[in-house]
Amino acid sequence: MITSVLVANRGEIACRVFRTCAELGIRTVAVYSDADENALHARVADAAVRLPGASPAETYLRGDLIVKAALAAGADAVHPGYGFLSENAGFARAVADAGLTWIGPPPEAIEAMASKTRAKELMGIEPLKAVTDKDLPVLVKAAAGGGGRGMRVVRELGELDTQLAAAGAEALSAFGDGEVFVEPYIEGGRHVEVQVMADAHGTVWALGTRDCSLQRRHQKVIEEAPAPGLTPELEASLREMAVRAARATDYRGAGTVEFLVADGTAHFLEMNTRLQVEHPVTEAVFGVDLVALQLRVAEGEPLGEEAPVARGHSVEARLYAEDPAAGWAPQTGMLHRLSVPEAVRLDTGFTDGDPIGVHYDAMLAKVVAHAPTRAEALRKLAGALERAVVHGPVTNRELLVRSLRHPEFTAGGADTGFYDRHLAALTAPDPDPYAPLAAALADAHGRSRFGGWRNVASQPQVKHYRTEPDGTEHEVRYRHTRDGLAADGVRVVRATPALVVLEADGVVRKFDVAVHGERVYVNGTALTALPRLPEPVARQEPGSLLAPMPGTVVRLAEGLAEGVTVAAGQPLVWLEAMKMEHRITAPASGTLTALHAAPGRQVEVGALLAVVQEDQS
Repeated sequence: MITSVLVANRGEIACRVFRTCAELGIRTVAVYSDADENALHARVADAAVRLPGASPAETYLRGDLIVKAALAAGADAVHPGYGFLSENAGFARAVADAGLTWIGPPPEAIEAMASKTRAKELMGIEPLKAVTDKDLPVLVKAAAGGGGRGMRVVRELGELDTQLAAAGAEALSAFGDGEVFVEPYIEGGRHVEVQVMADAHGTVWALGTRDCSLQRRHQKVIEEAPAPGLTPELEASLREMAVRAARATDYRGAGTVEFLVADGTAHFLEMNTRLQVEHPVTEAVFGVDLVALQLRVAEGEPLGEEAPVARGHSVEARLYAEDPAAGWAPQTGMLHRLSVPEAVRLDTGFTDGDPIGVHYDAMLAKVVAHAPTRAEALRKLAGALERAVVHGPVTNRELLVRSLRHPEFTAGGADTGFYDRHLAALTAPDPDPYAPLAAALADAHGRSRFGGWRNVASQPQVKHYRTEPDGTEHEVRYRHTRDGLAADGVRVVRATPALVVLEADGVVRKFDVAVHGERVYVNGTALTALPRLPEPVARQEPGSLLAPMPGTVVRLAEGLAEGVTVAAGQPLVWLEAMKMEHRITAPASGTLTALHAAPGRQVEVGALLAVVQEDQS
């Protein structure tokens, strides 16, 4: 029987596994990088072991160090979580060879299915060998891992070699395996998957379907169970193929078989030989704890012949520290406050006051709702996110709320191109017109220009704010009067530093106000208080390429050096931040006159990477 589990992972999934272990009376062991020294998963575990370094390659991808940590801490089992080494057969064998229990499928099953190329061969599907114009568009894909890493859509044949190299480099950095392959890219498909759970006694459960079609950069944003709008015949076919894939590899534990559904036909994509990020929606619908079942199977216990029965509908939204309107740029900084209504489930690896750094994934939390019907679940989750308190870096919270209420999504059957079609509308600025006034009144509470109230009306006070992240600036005017604070067009019912109540057009509204430095949060609106006099702005040379986010320079364009000629739109520098690569391209055709970027260099947002002098001819 398992008595102590080391989770070979970090953040939200480590905390998730620890929670079940604690409920079962199992001791927990965390591993942490230097960047994660004070992370929540390291704090809540019964014991924690340091992995020196900060990058994944130095820490969470070092299977040898993790096995040593497990032995040193007295763990008798290892749970891999997802990502990192979770689908690495060599790591699974190393765990078993050390006398530890591996909480996952057999290494042979991982080898058969964790490599997407071998999985397709097992399912009778051949990858594209030689790509021609007739095959376009195609998808370049990492053979190992998941989470959208190492994936590129290629629509022009001339881009193929560049994208193969880029995907391979990204996959090597993320999973320690740079193998990539090419497959047809199906436009307008839905990403549908089946959760399987298998034991060592011949039982395989197919725990329904999930729809994960709302994606950005091939990484899921909103997931739900069951997948809406499937015919009974198609759903039965998906379950049958998933069970067949599991039996073909003598699978044990939790796994997910993924498909692309288009025109009523299911196309096999891959099998993920691990727990998925979106597993909570299946747990909610089937009333099970998948981590507890993983532990049960690892101990050799049977699942039982009959799978549990599905009830209701569940939806999960991934809350990311990113700006969808700025190309999904990841955001860093201090998470001052994060809370959601108790009616929904919150899985997170952060608490109030934790820093959001550049080394790992930008996901802050998963928020999950369950209800008797799909419509009720969508309404419940959208409302909870709308009322959530998120004070810190820019997030995708507003995008999530609008997505959950979008008519195409609520109708069911949205495909993977949803954000390509609707991103502009979903990210259009829609600031609360009263938020800047509420911020100014909260700031002014208890203060008077004259040191006390006067019978004469004071001159209007003026404050300036900028809405984040869209940058809209607002001028706010209010007055100190004998009766308190006043402003045109509204009645100030109450004004304190933390709460402002306004009446406008007969409607009374409450505004919760929180201040963190220059950032002011008014209900769901983030504002920056601006100085009375604008600060001088550093002038940049025309053609300057600035880092759009903090991160690491991972590579430069081949042959890039000062004096070379570049073309407009040509990728010059690749930055990696929060598990995503970002290309920095030439703003115009011309000559590279300065190059400050170098592979491996850490840069802050706004750092000068290079300068391109535009060709005036």
